[in-house]
Amino acid sequence: MFNIKISLFANTKKLENKIDSFHDKVIDAAMTFNKAIRIFLAEHRSDEFKKINKQIKQIEHDADMLRRSIESNLYSNNLIPDLRADVLELVENIDKVINRFDEVSYKFYIERPEIPEIYHNRIIELVNQVTECAENMSIASRSFFRDFSLVRDYSQKVYFLEHESDISFGHLKEAIFDSDIPLANKLQLSNLIEEIADVADLAEDCVDELLIFTIKRDI
Repeated sequence: MFNIKISLFANTKKLENKIDSFHDKVIDAAMTFNKAIRIFLAEHRSDEFKKINKQIKQIEHDADMLRRSIESNLYSNNLIPDLRADVLELVENIDKVINRFDEVSYKFYIERPEIPEIYHNRIIELVNQVTECAENMSIASRSFFRDFSLVRDYSQKVYFLEHESDISFGHLKEAIFDSDIPLANKLQLSNLIEEIADVADLAEDCVDELLIFTIKRDI
């Protein structure tokens, strides 16, 4: 019977280190994005925001390099062939989350939205939910390679946080359109907060696939 605590990486230490680093990039991107939005709300497009926006861009670049290297190693060295397709898809899905953090941060940099202070705490709450959702997705994915008995536990946290972010997004969007700010501002803010909320949707999509991969691995 398959021991669920056996690592996939018995003879592939180099690949293990790269996949670990790739998961680290998700958490780095989430934490840096959270900080970036807080700085923007407090200081708008300040030098500090520009600096942290570049940090996210660098994290995204480094993650892309790791993704390509992981994909190359899986094919060129014929590593874990039975699960190679699943691992490749998982890596691609995780990369989408990192990319979205970069894209949304850059949109704040380019569009420079005027955000009334009354919405700041609600936006911070939404950002906290989606970044925590991404972090738990990363932990769930890492567990797939080490102890996939934990995958379901962390996946459930992702589902819970995604649901909470949907509620926060809906209430915030309703409040914005009920306000007296100009329609153009309403549309801009609505689009930006929807893109923030989409991070949690991408994380949820990732764990949907991850749970399927886990079932396949357990058979």
